[in-house]
Amino acid sequence: MSAATTLQQKIRSAIPLSDAMQFTIDSLDLDAIEVSAPLPPNVNIHGTGFAGSIYSVAVLTGWALCTHILEQTGVAADLVVAQAEIRYRAPVSGDLRCSTRADAVERAAFLEGIRDDGKGVLLLNIDVGDRPEAVLQATYCAIARS
Repeated sequence: MSAATTLQQKIRSAIPLSDAMQFTIDSLDLDAIEVSAPLPPNVNIHGTGFAGSIYSVAVLTGWALCTHILEQTGVAADLVVAQAEIRYRAPVSGDLRCSTRADAVERAAFLEGIRDDGKGVLLLNIDVGDRPEAVLQATYCAIARS
């Protein structure tokens, strides 16, 4: 089973809302992630993406990438979203598609913070859609397990 499939199953079993939204990891590596969720279970009264679903899928996108980085580097830490702000720029008229990336320098600082100070922080910009229709800026905090 691939790392993406394993992580997707972990998220969908631990966070029931993600299963209801049909959260799916489409591609995953140490640098980047792309996820999707179909529009029908995430639709609003206008027939476009529900703002709460857009926000949730975007937050889960960043959380999944951070979790993957921790797992792939063998760092044991508890991960939380410390802060997140979204800008909705246009309606999402199709499936919710989110993507983000963390370059080698950002990953190294994140992991170094955990190893040296017991706390690592990673700021991610998560794009929703191709335009993008929304952008979430989120700060993820990982606290080393003792």
